Amino acid sequence: MQPEEITPQTRRGKIVKLVMENLPRLLLLVLVIMIIALSLAVKKKNAQLTAEKAAALSKERPSVNAVLLEVAPGVIHDRINLPGEIEPWTRLELMAKISGAVEEVLVIEGRQVKEGEVLARIEEADYSIALDAARANYDLARVTIDRIKRLYEQDIIPVVQLDKAENELRTAKAAMDDAALNLSRCSITAPMSGVIRRLDLKKGLMLSVGDPMAELLKIDQVKAVIGIPESDVAAVRDLDTVEFTIQALDDRKVTGRKFFLPSSPDNQARLYRLELAVDNPRGEILPGMFLRADIVKKTVDQAIIVPLYAVLTRNDEHYVFVEKDGIAEKRLVTVGIMEQWLAQITKGLAAGERVIIEGHRDVEAGQQVNTIKLLTDVGAPR
Repeated sequence: MQPEEITPQTRRGKIVKLVMENLPRLLLLVLVIMIIALSLAVKKKNAQLTAEKAAALSKERPSVNAVLLEVAPGVIHDRINLPGEIEPWTRLELMAKISGAVEEVLVIEGRQVKEGEVLARIEEADYSIALDAARANYDLARVTIDRIKRLYEQDIIPVVQLDKAENELRTAKAAMDDAALNLSRCSITAPMSGVIRRLDLKKGLMLSVGDPMAELLKIDQVKAVIGIPESDVAAVRDLDTVEFTIQALDDRKVTGRKFFLPSSPDNQARLYRLELAVDNPRGEILPGMFLRADIVKKTVDQAIIVPLYAVLTRNDEHYVFVEKDGIAEKRLVTVGIMEQWLAQITKGLAAGERVIIEGHRDVEAGQQVNTIKLLTDVGAPR
């Protein structure tokens, strides 16, 4: 049989019993508190030793000569630079409208022509004869209709014969007009002003209807065509003009007016074909020339800007060194827009602070800085 548990009757006895029952828990709690206190003491001691070591090293290291930049708000642009190509404003393929032998060619490939200018001639003899015959039939039909009208007015012939004669007159007129049109087509003229890119016509060549004769390009105005990535379409949609350079013309800067931006991509690369209208009165910009477009997606005013080379990166962290009271201070920063050699700092820097832009690769946090020069303008890359 189990001995019966004795219950203390006094207050002191009850306290003693409670302590004895919870003694293991109390010992464990005390042990945990001691471990935590010891850890904090060790951590504090390590931090103190580290600070003392850094201070000692700082005193031992000589000061670093540095060039500083006093940060001031400025303007930065979010740009994309994309390739493109010049295309003619209009590309027109000339096809033969009549058949016949080429009698004369008056132009050569590469020549500028004006609208209505004669490019070549087709032998006219057959079409001239056809026009004479059609004209004779028309004259006969006209004489016949006059005679029929007089007979009809005398009630000699019925109205149906008059209607038939009038129809024959109209048919003869249409045939004459058609013959005159074909004869006029013996002179092949330019339907627009432009340059002859390709000329298929040769003297003596026998043409059939639909045969290619030449290709004309309209280049007094041209298109600058740029493939816009899907991610940048929204920014480009609101633009009115785009500036680009043409390398073949000594990197000449040209401004094009937005002409067309489709609602869907036209290739598997998911590029949207942006077309810019460009005036080209002297014809110096030629189809096929490559270009580089500088498109400003966004402009940020009052931005904190530093030279890109002043931003260091280590372990996926971006930081700069700031001079404060003659001591280098490491400052973690967040980089925003980058334009050429400049970078926008969106977090970590404020206007008026002085960033080390030369000597920053040789300095450590807490090291003394000897200011050689203080710049107040970002200026050009050094």
